[in-house]
Amino acid sequence: MDESAIPFIVLAAVFLLLAAMLCVLGVRRAVLRRTLGTVDASISMASGPWRMGVCRYQDAELEWFHLLSLSPVAKHRFTRSSLELLGRRAPTEDERAKVQSDVVIVDLRYFDESVRFAMDFNAYAGLAAWLEAGPVVGVGHWR
Repeated sequence: MDESAIPFIVLAAVFLLLAAMLCVLGVRRAVLRRTLGTVDASISMASGPWRMGVCRYQDAELEWFHLLSLSPVAKHRFTRSSLELLGRRAPTEDERAKVQSDVVIVDLRYFDESVRFAMDFNAYAGLAAWLEAGPVVGVGHWR
């Protein structure tokens, strides 16, 4: 093999690695979205930057997965009984450039931390119903 083929081989290997990573990201997203109780939602923790991802409702937890991650583990987990729904609103002009179109901003409190989700209205209605359907804190028990 002559030395002129080495850059081509390296470039082809990098391209194949990049294509494989994109395929894995696509499969991961498809598996997450196929699971019952998942919605697309961007998140902002305590006025931090907006990050795109997927929320998944569990029995006693709300999990949030980063969209551009290969990890099968949720980036954030919120205990259902500790989430407080503060309300919803339209995105501000500054937020419109950072979130998807046609979303509502959902303001939540998790313990003493501010959490914001950007999701479509149907996903918000599902989140509100999921939070309201849980037992009152101190009455009953979580499964």
